[in-house]
Amino acid sequence: MKGFRSFILRGNVVDLAVGIVIGAAFTAVVNGFVSAFLTPLVGLAAGATGDMNRKTFTVGATQFPYGAFINAVISFVLLASALYFLVVLPINKLHERLAPHQDVQAPKRDCPECLSPVPARARRCAACTAPLPAVPVQPGDTTRRIE
Repeated sequence: MKGFRSFILRGNVVDLAVGIVIGAAFTAVVNGFVSAFLTPLVGLAAGATGDMNRKTFTVGATQFPYGAFINAVISFVLLASALYFLVVLPINKLHERLAPHQDVQAPKRDCPECLSPVPARARRCAACTAPLPAVPVQPGDTTRRIE
């Protein structure tokens, strides 16, 4: 029981629970906005009269509620764009600022025995363990190779 209590009281679980509740409330607000304002505008642009949410078409004896689908699509696009622009982009920029990505490759040269690429300052090849000839020190290079 102590392990379960410590799991529940950890910050990540509480943050996740709060995020889910706020997400559900935000979804309700976006759905209300879409059904009250945006869907009637789509109906106006399409020349439809009445409640766009109740629009259907019939094939045989089956009715297809395309108005509700349009509502759902508009809600999804609004939620996805709001989450992207208000959460994902700022978090990515903050992450890049705090921990910049450094993908610096050490200069390489080929091993004369097996032709595998090895770091330029290596003494032996990692693939065949052949000794490698010394590399002359470049001007401005502060790291010296010990012979």
